[in-house]
Amino acid sequence: MALLTDSLPTCYIAGRYEAGCDEAGRGCLAGPVYAAAVILPDDFHHPLLNDSKQLTEKRREILRPIIESNAVAWAVGIVSPQEIDNINILNASILAMHRALDGLQVVPGAIVVDGNRFKPYGDIPWETFVKGDGRFGNIAAASILAKTHRDQFMQQLHEEFPQYDWNINKGYPTKAHRKAIEQHGVTPHHRMSFRLIDPQLSLF
Repeated sequence: MALLTDSLPTCYIAGRYEAGCDEAGRGCLAGPVYAAAVILPDDFHHPLLNDSKQLTEKRREILRPIIESNAVAWAVGIVSPQEIDNINILNASILAMHRALDGLQVVPGAIVVDGNRFKPYGDIPWETFVKGDGRFGNIAAASILAKTHRDQFMQQLHEEFPQYDWNINKGYPTKAHRKAIEQHGVTPHHRMSFRLIDPQLSLF
C-alpha cells in the first residue's frame, strides 16, 4: 500500500484496484453529507495531492478535474439532511460512501476508508485508516472530490438562502451561521437532530 510520499501514491494490491473512500460535511449544521469513492491508476502521481483539509480551495479546484479525468473510476454519494436526522450522522456518512461505491463503473478488489468506522460493502475486503486522507493517494483523492462537490452544492443553496452565508461557511457551525439561524429560523436543509444554535439562545 503506497504512501503519499511514494512515487506511486495510490493503493494497489496484488493486481486489484483499490477504491479510496472519504466523506465531507459530517460536522455541518446544514446540507447533505457527501462521500466519494476513487480508484486511481497505479502510476498516478500529482505533487499537490493531499488531504483536502490541507489544501486551499484553489488547489482543490485545480485537482478535481485532474482526478476525475485520470481516475480509473470515481463516483460521489449523497445523503440528505432528512436521512441524517433519521439514521444519525455516522450511519449517514457510511451510507454516503456505500452510495459512492455503488456509482463506480469498475468493481474494486478492495476498499480503504478514512477514519475508523465502516460497514461491510458486499463481500469486498476493506480496511480503515485514521488520517488516511493524508497518507494514501486514493483516499486523498476521494476527500477532494467529496469536498469540492459538496462545496459546489452549498454554493448553489446560498443563492436561495443567502442569509446563512453558505457560500462561506458551507453549512459548518460558525458563530455567524448560528446567529442567522436564531434570526431567520431553519430551512429544509438544516439538520434538526443537531444543536443548531448556541445553548444560551432560544430558537422561536
